[in-house]
Amino acid sequence: MSDTEVTWLTQEAYDRLKGELDEMIENRPVIAAEINARREEGDLRENGGYHAAREEQGKQEARIRQLQELLRVAKVGEAPTVTGVAAPGMVLTVRYDGDDETEEFLLATREEGAHGALEVYSPSSPLGKALLGAKEGEAREYELPNGSTMKVTLIKAVPYAG
Repeated sequence: MSDTEVTWLTQEAYDRLKGELDEMIENRPVIAAEINARREEGDLRENGGYHAAREEQGKQEARIRQLQELLRVAKVGEAPTVTGVAAPGMVLTVRYDGDDETEEFLLATREEGAHGALEVYSPSSPLGKALLGAKEGEAREYELPNGSTMKVTLIKAVPYAG
């Protein structure tokens, strides 16, 4: 697995996600009991509570699988130490072509930046893919949703400090 495919998480983010996963797994019997209670109410075709409980169970199971996979492949606490090159776990300052203002964001998964004030862009997003491996001062292009391209210059790349 290359560094560009790695999910980088701070220890704090890993612990928070692990806690969420553990809580969801502990909550499985509660949802199962809710489904059983609703099932005993009678006709399942007209039982909105039963269907809502089943839907909630499906969402929970999907989130459990998502968290298990994320935590399985995550690199914890191994923030990049090389300044000046765009990589997951770096705070990037960029300037878009034709714009005088700069933008600063964390190149990481949404889970990593879920509780921070810093905007988070995924390394697998079009902008993230374009910037991966870029050195300070280097310009790259990426495709916008409307099919046109945007040129962006990496101004600064520093390790995320949490």
